[in-house]
Amino acid sequence: MAEPFLIGDAMTGGYGGADILHDCTIAVEKGQIAVIVGPNGAGKSTAMKAVFGMLKLRQGAVRLNGEDITGLTPQARVAKGMGFVPQTSNIFPSMTVEENLEMGAFIRRDEIRGTMEQIYDLFPILRDKRRQAAGELSGGQRQQVAVGRALMTQPSVLMLDEPTAGVSPIVMDELFDRIIEIARTGISILMVEQNARQALEIADKGYVLVQGANRYTDTGAALLADPDVRKSFLGG
Repeated sequence: MAEPFLIGDAMTGGYGGADILHDCTIAVEKGQIAVIVGPNGAGKSTAMKAVFGMLKLRQGAVRLNGEDITGLTPQARVAKGMGFVPQTSNIFPSMTVEENLEMGAFIRRDEIRGTMEQIYDLFPILRDKRRQAAGELSGGQRQQVAVGRALMTQPSVLMLDEPTAGVSPIVMDELFDRIIEIARTGISILMVEQNARQALEIADKGYVLVQGANRYTDTGAALLADPDVRKSFLGG
């Protein structure tokens, strides 16, 4: 069986001496959406950071399109086609929306206008507000800027850490719709999400982590239908 497009395989590691991840595996196929859910403190964001190279692994490996990238820095992983949107501090508030997008294209040496137009088509409100300081936007609009900035590198994988944190249910639904659209263009999406039920509804694959280890792994639909998952993690 062919290996997934991106895989963090049997990852063990943490910060300092203590391990947070314990033999944890997270993977996503080309053009699919994989979601990491679980209780607070389960190691969800840590798993994401490990895949992106922000955490040194004691054991395990990360492979992208068959290539072992375990030893690469996050910057080198961006050059390989990975985009990462952290939960906080993910925009330059004093810069305009358009300047934020331009900053996202820092590794590119080609013409970026076409990509910027694609992002404005995906998030029309950003076109309207392109001359406005990003820090003046609503929380949902700032998230759109952050996602757009990551897309400016033309990644093959987009990683989102709690993209709907602190936004209204309506904005959450809209962001999820855009995430589905991004995946349909062939970009793999790996995201950590507190809104587990809604995230699993759009997920091709779901990972439920507990204390840094895989507890349940299945399709989003199967996890939503699993009575144990529903009772323990989805509020019944």
